[in-house]
This record gives sequence, structure tokens and C-alpha cells, in this order.
Amino acid sequence: MIYINYYDEIKEILVKNEAYKRVKDYSKNKSDLNSYYEVGRLIVETQGGASRAKYGNKLIKEYSEKLTKELVKGYTERNLRNMR
Repeated sequence: MIYINYYDEIKEILVKNEAYKRVKDYSKNKSDLNSYYEVGRLIVETQGGASRAKYGNKLIKEYSEKLTKELVKGYTERNLRNMR
């Protein structure tokens, strides 16, 4: 019976998989960041610019309710304010 050490091959496969997951996670995080930045920019624009943005809490509440109903949880007023 010939004993072959597959440890290095197994390790290489797992290391590549971990690297792929990290790249995938980075891409997802980058996408999230870009999306949230763009949402914040649009909210400020809708509210009439940065100087008037603090007066738009009613708008944020409305958007939050609609987004939560139509998409998923997680689009709370607080989250939308943070994006803004």
C-alpha cells in the first residue's frame, strides 16, 4: 500500500477557498457601501440639499415604511438617516 500525503493539496484547496470568500465578502461590502452612499445622496437631494436635509425626517419615515414593506426589514428610519 502506497501512502500519499495529500495534506498540501488539501491545504491549498482550502486556502484558495478562503481567499475567494474574502474577495467575495470584500466585493459585497464594497457594493453595500456604494449603494448606501448613493441612497444617502439621493435622500439629501430629495430633501433639498444638505442645508435642508435635517428637516426631512417625515420623508425618511415615509421611505422607511415603504421600503420595509416592499423589500425587507433593515431599512429603518435610523438606517436611512445613517445613509444620509
